[in-house]
Amino acid sequence: MKSVSDLGDLRGKRVLIRCDFNVPLDGDTITDDGRIRAALPTLTFLKDAGAKVVIMAHLGRPKGQVNPAYSLAPAATRLGELIGADVHLAGDVVGESAQATVAALADGEIAMLENVRYEPAEESKVDAEREELAAKYAGLADVFVSDGFGVVHRKQASVYDVAKLLPNAAGFLVAKEVEVLKKLTESPASPYVVVLGGAKVADKLAVIDNLLKVADTLIIGGGMAYTFLKAKGYEVGTSLLDAEKVETCAGYLEQAQAAGKQILLPVDTRVVEVLDFPNRSASEVTVVDSDRIPADQQGADIGPKTESLFAGAIAGAATVFWNGPMGVAEIPSLASGTEAVAKALAETSGFTVVGGGDSAAAVRNLGFADDAFGHISTGGGASLEYLEGKVLPGLAVLEGE
Repeated sequence: MKSVSDLGDLRGKRVLIRCDFNVPLDGDTITDDGRIRAALPTLTFLKDAGAKVVIMAHLGRPKGQVNPAYSLAPAATRLGELIGADVHLAGDVVGESAQATVAALADGEIAMLENVRYEPAEESKVDAEREELAAKYAGLADVFVSDGFGVVHRKQASVYDVAKLLPNAAGFLVAKEVEVLKKLTESPASPYVVVLGGAKVADKLAVIDNLLKVADTLIIGGGMAYTFLKAKGYEVGTSLLDAEKVETCAGYLEQAQAAGKQILLPVDTRVVEVLDFPNRSASEVTVVDSDRIPADQQGADIGPKTESLFAGAIAGAATVFWNGPMGVAEIPSLASGTEAVAKALAETSGFTVVGGGDSAAAVRNLGFADDAFGHISTGGGASLEYLEGKVLPGLAVLEGE
């Protein structure tokens, strides 16, 4: 996989770069610009090299329809502020505005195409449809750089197909992500602790399966923990439960024990009767032992004894990978477990990786600085699929498949 620094003299060349600017918004205000900041090293390198930089990115799921609510205008404005230069936003993706905007670029200037997901063919399952759109992307450029790690697990026109049509390379962000993930899968320093949370156990089963081979300890929190607790025969009340996966989880518990590995589960749980997601509130929070969850209550965060248990395991680790909050962290009264895990990662001397998505948003919302961790990934789904051992199309195409 070539690096962007292997592309030679880029002065005057049109460089098409796929970034991941799928940032959270409150109206037009970006609430976490971490993904834009993560793209700055590559974009600054291209700008300083005198390239004519053309950014492709997406925001949300407009499903092939032009929808102003998903315009990249806030991302273009924020990037301009961060990089200290105008970012010329085209009014479309590959139409007249895009072509005119790119044609008007001087060396070292930056343009951004509108949301690539405005184009129905971008996410098409039909190869020919994606390839036709990719040819229009390629017509705007001389070189392609892939720097949107959050989408490299997608076989999409702006990620996969366009890379086949132009000389290509990985940006610094993608190269760094791959370097970190190889470290986690090929040569992690031991003890290696993996912390998994989030809502659905089904989303993480393949990761658990693969990581049981290399990790020493698996810590399970979040909504997915209740299926494991059910596998131990516990009452879980109205907590999230994937009944079809209870036997699978029981099998993992047995497998870990037979291999001399640990799977740590919550020993106590913060429970509530009602969660009000729109208003970010909950009914009264009480703490119970994990084998004493009332039938009319649901687990919504790990309890204080579990916070200490998990923090202790993390403190002694040489390598830690964390993906997924420990509770409903967007509700302040249920963010304590996630904060405790973040604090434990920040304080350990081991190599720590926060696996993107909700985990990255949570640590920033809780006030932790990015440099408190060894690496914060920009792609939760891509990180997990890599750790599952899957081939990621956006990386495979850069390696010549």
